[in-house]
Amino acid sequence: MNTHVNAGPRLDNIPVGKFHRRLALLVSLGMFFDSFDNTLSAGVLASMLDTGFSTLELNSLFLSVTFAGLAIGAAFAGWLGDRVGRAYAFQFSLALFGILALAAALAPSMQVLIVLRGLMSIGMGAEYVICYGMITEFIPPGRRGRFLGLLGIFAGLGVSLSSLLGWVVIPVFSWRGMFVIGGVGALIAWWMRRDMPESPQWLESRGRYEEAEAVIQRIARDSGVSEEAASAPVDQQPAGATDEKAEWVPMTVLFSRTVIRRTLMALVLTVTCLYGSYVVTGWMPTFFVEQGMTVSKSLGFNAAIMSGYVAGPLLCMFIVDRLGRRRSLMMFGALSAVFGGIYPFMTAPALVIAVGFILVATVASFLTLGLGTVPEFFPTAFRFRGGGLAQTVGRVGLIFSPFIVLWLFNSYGVLGVILAVSGMYIVVTVLNAVAGVDTSREALEQIAPEGDTTDGPPADDAPDTAQPTSGASPRSLSS
Repeated sequence: MNTHVNAGPRLDNIPVGKFHRRLALLVSLGMFFDSFDNTLSAGVLASMLDTGFSTLELNSLFLSVTFAGLAIGAAFAGWLGDRVGRAYAFQFSLALFGILALAAALAPSMQVLIVLRGLMSIGMGAEYVICYGMITEFIPPGRRGRFLGLLGIFAGLGVSLSSLLGWVVIPVFSWRGMFVIGGVGALIAWWMRRDMPESPQWLESRGRYEEAEAVIQRIARDSGVSEEAASAPVDQQPAGATDEKAEWVPMTVLFSRTVIRRTLMALVLTVTCLYGSYVVTGWMPTFFVEQGMTVSKSLGFNAAIMSGYVAGPLLCMFIVDRLGRRRSLMMFGALSAVFGGIYPFMTAPALVIAVGFILVATVASFLTLGLGTVPEFFPTAFRFRGGGLAQTVGRVGLIFSPFIVLWLFNSYGVLGVILAVSGMYIVVTVLNAVAGVDTSREALEQIAPEGDTTDGPPADDAPDTAQPTSGASPRSLSS
């Protein structure tokens, strides 16, 4: 396969600098407002009921439309990011839900609001896919865990502040104020990241080599690397190679013989991430109330979820790059299974808070690493569609998950629900240990289409604690 720019290896060889930190901040801001808007439903819907603006039936439809929009948005982002470009998809998704959030604040009826929410959720679902994909394509693998942790922290803060601000804003400005905050914040983040460059890896995969080279040079300058060091390709272009535009890779590649194993692993991992987080954060309080343990809802669980969703990703920032993403994912999967299994049996308030905190922290860490690792399974040419498909299936599963949880609860009680969730974490952890996907550069090269660039993390996701320098070999990131 001819390589003209070698964008992936060269980007990995540039030390983290001002460009990477700014990119991470802007991506994280988008994730913050995405999480903020995605979780404002509880306070907003309660207020609508109280004022007579909505009914229980319409509230249920609002939630269903939100789930459906998130699923459609994930699929749309995959196609748009691979077809048109990461930068365009990056900006389009944020602008879409920012503008529609402001429109939602002016909705004259609940029916209109539901329609706007459905369209708005498409942008929200797209943003989740794109944010994780951008971290994968721009951040060197030896530092990727730290930046994924940062992304998780901002997502957790969005969840927490959505609840906190709802308590303050809704009584004064009504539920409309929450949509204004989310919409204005999203558009500010959109404006701040208006000049973010296109991914050099995507540009190279589409045959746009000069543009890819220019972006790499810009990143190198911002990182303090000499232009000469950044301009020397790792592998010289073969003689006679032509700069023809790469062919578009169809969606069916995800189900081809060489890729299907990766696709299935991505689906299992994403479904477990989303379903486990949903059950732990959305249903545990209900289970405790059913058992007469109101302390879990009033104090213990709220304290756990508010702090655990930030504490977990914060821990990721400090340990993931040392342990490796695959090993860290296995560790948090095992811990989620263990603490999820024992949490319903806690009775003392102190244990409810302590074990709940650890459970939410491990689930949040698994969620962050799982969604952040999936884009690494696929080469550049169909990376976003691979991640988008996985999130689409996961979010469609969330539409049906309330019925699954209720059936398990009615048939087998709390223990049945917990065993099912813990079992999912155990299965995905064992799969990672026994048949984990190889995301090394060599493995991606074998399944990459002609004209694509291979840009995976180090072989076997080995821990890397040394900062790469401009003069280091790309393979020095491996053990």
